[in-house]
Amino acid sequence: MSVSDPIADFLTRIRNAVLVGQSLVAMPSSKLKVEVAKILKEEGYIESYDVVEEQPGRGVLRLRLKYVGERRQRRAVLSNLVRVSRPGRRVYTRKEDIPWVLSGLGIAILSTPKGVMTGQRARQLGVGGEILCRVW
Repeated sequence: MSVSDPIADFLTRIRNAVLVGQSLVAMPSSKLKVEVAKILKEEGYIESYDVVEEQPGRGVLRLRLKYVGERRQRRAVLSNLVRVSRPGRRVYTRKEDIPWVLSGLGIAILSTPKGVMTGQRARQLGVGGEILCRVW
């Protein structure tokens, strides 16, 4: 099954898993999805991720979601994920205009000429790019 916007599908699968309290999410893998998962892991939004090759050339990306609290009061670390740039309307930003998410409590994930990175890292390197999503 082909998906017209794989990043939106990636974010929706994570959002749906958080809503029902699942701890593991699996989806088809791609280089861009692995890079976004790496950023989510580094920023502390998920516990871990791994890519499993079930068939040659077809990998499955598995994310382990992060929760805090005890059994009844358990809450997800991820509150929300919002897709910003989409196939019908690409959103690009200059280095001076990289958005702050919730005054620095969240992150913006950008695709830049130097790779996929957070908005804060892009500001440090002085590069702009396409705003993929906002996470908080």
